[in-house]
Amino acid sequence: MDAALSRRLERSSHTAFISHNTLVVWGGYQAAGQDVALPSEEIWLCDLDSGTWERRDIDGDAPPDLKDFCGASIDDTLYVFGGCDLVGYSNQMFSVDLSEPSCCWRRVTDTRGTTPTPRSKHSCWVHRDRLIFFGGYGCKTVGEVQNSPSSSFVVEEMSWTTIGDTLFRCWGWNNEVNVFDTHTATWSQPETRGPAPAPRGCHASAVLGNKGYISGGAERAELDVFCLDLDAWTWTQFDISPSCAPLGRSMHTMTPTSDHTVFVYGGLGVDGNTLNDGWRFDARSRRWTEVTHPHKDKPRVCHTACLGSDGDVVVFGGSSRLCILMDSVAVLRAPSQNHCSDVLIFQTQPYSLYRLCEDLIGGNPELFRTPLRRLPPKLRSKINKRVAFFSAAACRGQRVSEPHLLKQ
Repeated sequence: MDAALSRRLERSSHTAFISHNTLVVWGGYQAAGQDVALPSEEIWLCDLDSGTWERRDIDGDAPPDLKDFCGASIDDTLYVFGGCDLVGYSNQMFSVDLSEPSCCWRRVTDTRGTTPTPRSKHSCWVHRDRLIFFGGYGCKTVGEVQNSPSSSFVVEEMSWTTIGDTLFRCWGWNNEVNVFDTHTATWSQPETRGPAPAPRGCHASAVLGNKGYISGGAERAELDVFCLDLDAWTWTQFDISPSCAPLGRSMHTMTPTSDHTVFVYGGLGVDGNTLNDGWRFDARSRRWTEVTHPHKDKPRVCHTACLGSDGDVVVFGGSSRLCILMDSVAVLRAPSQNHCSDVLIFQTQPYSLYRLCEDLIGGNPELFRTPLRRLPPKLRSKINKRVAFFSAAACRGQRVSEPHLLKQ
């Protein structure tokens, strides 16, 4: 990857998903003296077999250049909800079908039900073609706060702003659950039971079966975990000894790696440091286990982490050093944030013999030149991509080592 392309790919607080072994990346921000949201009219695709990047333009009714939005995908359709721009906070939703030859943004309008209030720093679970949003920071009218349970919205400040024709006065964190049915374009807010998490944002989320998990985002010394039954709408809190839990953090990632485990990586610790540790949480045994991995020299915060083929967790972007500046007036990000554009692979299970053979041949094509010519076209194309991947790594002076399985 040349320097110019690397700089264009550098970003934090973006959204990403994997489809057909292609990493799809949209949005986020870079720091150039101040945070600058990246253009809404472009999307980047990385072929994970070859490591090559492609930029695609998106026409249509594009979102404004957003920060701290929430993105989620169903099949090949990307949905973007909320966030903030130069005007203020948003509760608009946009979608784009990336399977179409010519991609086009669509503003999601004519919805039924009550649209959630403007917010940012929230998360989303995808379950049965529903987008289930949790938490975040945003604004409400005084009337909305008065009509909300006192435990669901924590007012942090009182000021006024006008969004559309509505005057918002109260700003703070929430623990609301809002559901958008993509088939009927209907919003709903189910009534949940059980011990709900405290209002929060900048947390991480994942889905295991019919349960949505969240962790972090609250100022606790240790990393907490809650899960919500996405059919019965019942919360469960995992009681874990503080001595056995990871350091509390926010802006980290949590990725499902089996039907009962998730992998947590990085984040901004409550100690103010950008973290490089990896942890496995087993929902059956309710145990945290720290894992060793080959990327200890690459702390990350505001990154993305997606489950790829062969059980790989694919981490992209983020910042390797997020500094928080505090004074008597505000909490600000430091202008120098070390945004990243590299792709990190975390192997969570043993590779198949087929995958091992692919990588062996891709890294040593000169040994298999004659047999490669005899392969069927589809298989030969796949092997050629692996050859390109290893060749590009060699040109960058990187040594591609044998796979490193995460170990306890």
